[in-house]
Amino acid sequence: MSITITLATAARVLTQVRHDRRTVAVLLTVPSLLLALLRYIFGVRMDIFDQVGLTLLGIFPFISMYLITSVAMVRERISGTLERLLSTPTHKVDLLFGYGIAFGLLAVVQASVASVVAYGLLGLRSQGSFGMVIVVATVTAVLGAATGLLTSAFARTEFQALQFAPTVILPQTLLCGLIWPREQMAVPLQWAGYALPLRYVDEAMSEVGTFPMPTAILLRDLLIIAVFILATLLVATATLRRRTE
Repeated sequence: MSITITLATAARVLTQVRHDRRTVAVLLTVPSLLLALLRYIFGVRMDIFDQVGLTLLGIFPFISMYLITSVAMVRERISGTLERLLSTPTHKVDLLFGYGIAFGLLAVVQASVASVVAYGLLGLRSQGSFGMVIVVATVTAVLGAATGLLTSAFARTEFQALQFAPTVILPQTLLCGLIWPREQMAVPLQWAGYALPLRYVDEAMSEVGTFPMPTAILLRDLLIIAVFILATLLVATATLRRRTE
């Protein structure tokens, strides 16, 4: 792995995204708009918004970064850019980690904007610090980008990449604890939740909402999410080939 090539890959991806104004607009505005919609759906029930809105601050970045990354990677394959890059000294690890760094930086911006809107304009409250919310949301967004890199290998077109979204996103959203408490689910579903990373995102955000200082459970959940990210990127490396079809 070359740090220089990895950073050059990240810079190239960021330059491409910067010139795509619609993508930038989606990244920065959609999570905030959805949180605003949720705020007014619950109306005066701020206690419900505090709980659900905090979790969604982690889930929204995962969804948006997953969609954008999977489509972008498929586009790289279709256009031949990926094949040309892999014919150079660029290693597969350099390429994927470069993408991870680029989308991770975008995730910091996205999470910061959504958090500022949620706390500053929508009145979201939590016992934990604003900074810790951004940390969890950013790590989750990087997880979404890594997942998008992996699933893009199984799509031949951008439309097929989007078709994977319900399979990847909906089961995790249903089982993470956002819709129904995990402890009240059937035992097989509880065990299935342990294998899905969004379960730890929900738990981490719950810890931030309940305790003013980082807890051992919060740190453990962040570590588990980081392991998911690393494992996903390593598996995604095996899907890259020197030639595309």
